[in-house]
Amino acid sequence: MAKIAITNRNKKRQQMVLKFFDRRKMLNQKINNMSLSEDERYEARLQLQNLPRNSSPVRLRNRCSITGRPRGVYSKFGLGRTKLREIAMSGKIPGITKASW
Repeated sequence: MAKIAITNRNKKRQQMVLKFFDRRKMLNQKINNMSLSEDERYEARLQLQNLPRNSSPVRLRNRCSITGRPRGVYSKFGLGRTKLREIAMSGKIPGITKASW
């Protein structure tokens, strides 16, 4: 079980990414637009650097939605491998069966 502070930090980052998504996208488009002058593109880079660090989606961490475990998370389900196995074995996820050959 992950510490509550760590999972809360990740949730705060998720909210911040959503808050600054449009502004960050617009600035990145300006930076990559070769038809603009160098000064305009440079200003866009400076504005992008002034955004909060936690507004970058790269800083997000995939975590298990039940336990908060950071590793072994299946993004399709949003669950860690141990919880996914427990829930699948109890038959609560349709279409998932134990492999046997």
